[in-house]
Amino acid sequence: MRLLTNLETNQRKLLQIILLGQPELLRLLERPEMRQLAQRIVARYHLGPLTKSEVAAYVQHRLQVSGCGHPLFPDALMGRLFDLSDGIPRVINVLCDRALLGAYVEGKDKVERATLDKAASEVFGKRPSPGRRATRAAAAALIVAAGGALAFMAYQRDQDELPSKAASAVAQAQAKQEPASPAAATPVAVPVVVGDPFVAWPADLARGESRALAFTALLRAWGATYGGGDGCREAETLGLRCRTARGGLDDLREMNRPAILLLSDGQGADFHAVLTRLDRKVASLVIGNATRTVALAALATQWSGHYTVLWRNPPVPGDAVRRGQRGASVAWLERQLALWQGKAPAADADPVFDDALVQRVKQFQLAQGLVPDGLVGPQTLMRLSGEGDAAAPKLAGERGEK
Repeated sequence: MRLLTNLETNQRKLLQIILLGQPELLRLLERPEMRQLAQRIVARYHLGPLTKSEVAAYVQHRLQVSGCGHPLFPDALMGRLFDLSDGIPRVINVLCDRALLGAYVEGKDKVERATLDKAASEVFGKRPSPGRRATRAAAAALIVAAGGALAFMAYQRDQDELPSKAASAVAQAQAKQEPASPAAATPVAVPVVVGDPFVAWPADLARGESRALAFTALLRAWGATYGGGDGCREAETLGLRCRTARGGLDDLREMNRPAILLLSDGQGADFHAVLTRLDRKVASLVIGNATRTVALAALATQWSGHYTVLWRNPPVPGDAVRRGQRGASVAWLERQLALWQGKAPAADADPVFDDALVQRVKQFQLAQGLVPDGLVGPQTLMRLSGEGDAAAPKLAGERGEK
């Protein structure tokens, strides 16, 4: 799956993968050997327990989708259903299914409380009302449960409320740190927010300037000055190449170069920012004229996956080195591979891109998380160009934490 995410053109990814699962998927992605796949996930959404009002809306929605206009579950039962299920959609589904079957057997046109309680006793065995702590713990680990439409609505709602929720969480944490009196001061577990929970374009700057300001910061990192024109064309005049693509944080870690990211403010408006540092949990962004530290979880909700990155122009005409080719391009390819392997370059003054060199290219691609096809195209050229380029700016983060 990690290699499949590398299938792309110069404009877009050719394949987008959506993972949905139960708590076991979280534990699987947390394994050390899965870290590269986990870091390629651009956006995540965690569906927690529903509230009492959301349970009622969820049941009503599922009935409407099925074509039922009759209130099979009276409003008076929603509180009981919430208590029994703890708001977990999967448990709601099972309880309602069993309760509907019971109502049908009893010849009733709606579910009554006794029917729902009997369904709960059948579902939970001798425990008609599940313990809230145990089910809360299970719900907290859930990634995505049944009821896709409701999950989507909840996601949109949380995106709209994200800034206010983050501000409220910080205010509550600060309040807990300031007890009313010394006598009342007791140890309190205060949640720690690593990095800003949300980033927005500065109010004192015109949003239309975001791309120009981003190229100003990006070229400054390369020791150059932005002239105000097409950023990529200006970079080419400075001996750099420009690549705009879509990918994940793992791609940027492997390239280890500052990049312009296309972000969304959650209200349908986009702006550009420059990623200058990428650690295990936080990232540094230049937004407008200021640098912000952002939690990776927050960055994932705002980043579209689109990025623009610069890299040193290799002495290769065009965008590829092809099998059977000779000359300076192949000599440069052999030198860069030798540098990566920690070996001395071959003494051959006129090397050929033969099968042996193809195998070395495949080894390099595999180590870089690229498709090991042996073809030296733009992505492989970019990674090879970075080998030994000590003067190039880097994402000076924890590259080992992938």
